[in-house]
Amino acid sequence: MTTPAEDILFALTKLHPMPGSGLGAEDIAALLEEMRKFAAEVIEPGRLEADREGARFTNDGVTCPPGYRAAYAAWVEGGWQGLAASETHGGQGLPFALWCALKELMTTADMAFTLCPTLTAGAIELLEKHATEEQAAKWLPELVSGRWNGTMCLTESQAGSDLAAVRTRAEPLGDGRYALHGQKIFITYGAHDLSANTLHLVLARLPDAPAGSRGISLFATTTLRADGSRNALRCGGIERKLGIHASPTCIMLFEGAEAELVGEPHRGLPAMFAMMNNARLQVGIEGVAAGARALQLAEAYAAERVQGGRAIAHHPDVARMLAEIRAITLAGRFLALDAAVAADRARGGDEAAEARLALLTPIVKAWCTERGVQCASLGVQVHGGMGFVEDTGAAQVLRDARIAPIYEGTTGIQALDLVTRKLPRDQGAVLRGLLAEARAADERLAPAADSLEAATSWILAASPEEAAASATAYLEACGWVLGGALLARAAKLDPAYAAIAAFYRTRLLPRAQAHCAEILGAAELLALLPNDAA
Repeated sequence: MTTPAEDILFALTKLHPMPGSGLGAEDIAALLEEMRKFAAEVIEPGRLEADREGARFTNDGVTCPPGYRAAYAAWVEGGWQGLAASETHGGQGLPFALWCALKELMTTADMAFTLCPTLTAGAIELLEKHATEEQAAKWLPELVSGRWNGTMCLTESQAGSDLAAVRTRAEPLGDGRYALHGQKIFITYGAHDLSANTLHLVLARLPDAPAGSRGISLFATTTLRADGSRNALRCGGIERKLGIHASPTCIMLFEGAEAELVGEPHRGLPAMFAMMNNARLQVGIEGVAAGARALQLAEAYAAERVQGGRAIAHHPDVARMLAEIRAITLAGRFLALDAAVAADRARGGDEAAEARLALLTPIVKAWCTERGVQCASLGVQVHGGMGFVEDTGAAQVLRDARIAPIYEGTTGIQALDLVTRKLPRDQGAVLRGLLAEARAADERLAPAADSLEAATSWILAASPEEAAASATAYLEACGWVLGGALLARAAKLDPAYAAIAAFYRTRLLPRAQAHCAEILGAAELLALLPNDAA
């Protein structure tokens, strides 16, 4: 069976080759091996201890588990943060798809640790697109090196996903400076003891801001000012969470913090979407990584645990669960890398790739993360009672994975984005193109593709309420069909994938047609809404 690194190499060189990287297959293989070694040797060994220790909040600030400090120093020393960043500011200028490969391998090793570099990568992309030359020269070298980390400060307690309700305000101080006043919640690595400084990207309102989302601007502020003095911001506490215990999720208080405007006034939300879309793809990869970690633990346990005179890996139902985790994780990996390569092509001006990326992003984010939870749960089941206790690590995978379908836009929000924005943009043309690819990959996928094509026509013709009622079922169907298509294409290119592609087609793909049938039940769901919400 292939390893994750081998699957990634296959995907990036044969299944959907990266554009213009200047790297041959041997170069990519060598880089992936260095990523694998760093993740396995530096990050993974402290995973369980970091989870038990957790992040701590005291009067002196926020501290991460002790092992994280050495791991983060090694991360900075290795230059990993700048892998895909522009060479102009100290990065290596390699494809985003390679960063996504690093993201999966690192997250498989320790999801909580990897969240810090993940948000920094998004901040780098945002500033590369929207910062002034002066701002870029000031901030990007620090972020690209990893000496600083970046955060995304959107959510407020009264607003949640409704960013139009943001209340944080920015008061002009003159000389292009602003004072930020407000509170943000759920800020990943908003305060910690790993990097030298933190740059916060904050959504706030100017005094003349119009109401709603059109009145939101984007600001950048740092924990420490240029002279080393403390800025007027602080952590008011960290959340007690189901999982990712070692990652501090902070309540951040801005009490007149000096900041600079990024981009145009009242155009903060479009700018922030550069970071959000980057983050959504990376969170989708967290779902893939949850499956990869669950599979790694479950396969090892099943090979050693003897029941009834043989290892449980030889029991058909255990073999079924392992095969489900393997097939789903592989489909998700190929789907996420399809989107990552499309992102690289879009950066080169390929409009078709940009449209493909736009459609795939909500599917990758939602489908892969939901499957990550499913695979983590199956991993616990393979372990039996030993999976329910903490020592094996299987429970940690499930606890950590559960956040991924929630943050950066819940599954329901991704589904609404798909059916109300992405699909109507071209009346389903990109999706139908993907279905044509599925049929070409394997004619046996045609029934599922036909069902999804009919569901696409139904969604496009439905009322807004009907489309919303069936959005999640539609997204689920898309994920199952597109994942199956990529496995079928892989099997045509390399016989090593034939058996797992056949398993997916016969045992898992029927779920797509079940979801397509579910879509037609919109009226039955709407009938159950409370009268005041109908």
